[in-house]
Amino acid sequence: MKKYIIYILFGSTALIFSACQEDFLDRNPQDQISSANFWQSKADFDMALTSSYGSLQGGGGIYSYGMPNWDALTDNGYGQHNYWGSQAIVQGDISPSTGGYITDVYNSSYNGIARVNIFLAQLSSYEGSDIDTNTKAQYEAEARFIRAYYYFQLYFSYGSVPIITEPLTLENQIQPKSEEAEVLAQIITDLDFAIANLPDETFAQNTGHAVASSAQAMKARVLMYAAYDENGNPDPELLTQARDLTLEVMSTGYELNPVFENVFRDGTQEGNEEIIFSIKFLAPDNATPMDQWFGDWLVVSPLQNLVDAYEYEDGLPYGESPLTNPDDPIANRDPRLEKTIFVDEVNINGNVHNPSNNLPTGYGVKKFLSPGLMPYGYSTQSQQDWVMLRYADVLLMYAEAQNELNGPDESVYDAINTVRSRVDMPDLPQGLSQEEMRERIRHERRVELAFEGLRFYDLKRWRIADEVLNNVEDGVLSYTFEERFYHWPLPQTEIDKSQGELEQNPAYQ
Repeated sequence: MKKYIIYILFGSTALIFSACQEDFLDRNPQDQISSANFWQSKADFDMALTSSYGSLQGGGGIYSYGMPNWDALTDNGYGQHNYWGSQAIVQGDISPSTGGYITDVYNSSYNGIARVNIFLAQLSSYEGSDIDTNTKAQYEAEARFIRAYYYFQLYFSYGSVPIITEPLTLENQIQPKSEEAEVLAQIITDLDFAIANLPDETFAQNTGHAVASSAQAMKARVLMYAAYDENGNPDPELLTQARDLTLEVMSTGYELNPVFENVFRDGTQEGNEEIIFSIKFLAPDNATPMDQWFGDWLVVSPLQNLVDAYEYEDGLPYGESPLTNPDDPIANRDPRLEKTIFVDEVNINGNVHNPSNNLPTGYGVKKFLSPGLMPYGYSTQSQQDWVMLRYADVLLMYAEAQNELNGPDESVYDAINTVRSRVDMPDLPQGLSQEEMRERIRHERRVELAFEGLRFYDLKRWRIADEVLNNVEDGVLSYTFEERFYHWPLPQTEIDKSQGELEQNPAYQ
């Protein structure tokens, strides 16, 4: 009987299809917006721009809640679940076919770039009167800010990659690599346009859209990465540009939130005076797995050497301070330790959660957890925004650039001590040499920005990744970092598809 019914349905469908085949093929789909019907109004462009921002929420672990996993590539943590192939990378198993980050960063970045390029092409040709010249320039600036972020991820990961600034077609879909300096120039060009055309106000004043200071802070980060050569020597010209950008951001109206953890928790992020750009979430339709990943699954487990890196409240290091207590790793320490890392179980103001997964190092990441969502599990609806740029980072970038350019003057002390005083840590001692201040700044970046996805970035730009990572003694895995790993290989899948046009990075040929 079921077989008979199927024949009837199939026959009826065939008759209907043959009777109106020509008319059917000429129609746009009725259950979705087609490209022919879109791009007809300002509302369409608003939706498309929102979608471009939304693309930052996921993809290849390079955006939003996946960023803490980047610290699993460093001396800060261990990724027991091997998200994005972190274990192979840590152990030096890096090749064009490795997969994980090696493939996902490339694909996710170009997917995002393609979305932005389509938006920009449609915006350029739009003639509707509902988008005036100033609004069109601002829309373009926001999209180019996003594109610059994608290209920075490519530049940071691979160095030399194709530069694509228009929608691809069958005729031009295969693109050769551009030189590394050209990729950097494209990033700067996009960010300069964004700086010139975005609103001159703080991020909190602009309802989640990028502002000029967002682009300035991003450009400073890019320049701080580009400023160090293959021997770790800084370029004074690039550092000067970066320092001047941080000074501009410092005069915009940002300040440190008095409560360190308020920057990272839902309920205290809207209007937060420290946040310069963040990726927005709103549960239940737009939730993140942040609490489940880090509070229950322990996707990233802090290493002991990171715990030991936090000073005691007297400003002295572990083992040197008379407050050192090996039996209690949290007591009398820099308050950022307790706010960033938990021991054995999550305990936030008396709210307790016991993780369901193993604690391979005995520690978990506490920094991004919401106390009101315990117990964490599959159904947890998290909506913490991911903070991509914040004022503490700008102060530390200023301190670093100024110290490299002019030594530890009073402004360097002021910047770094401002960050420390927020958590009641004592000021740095006076009389530090430039080299001593350099190490203090690098220490401060490690503990202040832990698990924000910047440790790998710092180790690479300072050109000390090989020195640091090859000497990790408390890792769950054996670390191997070779000189060639400062640039990853392009994914073999992309090389294969390019019909010989896309050349592999030389160290992997």
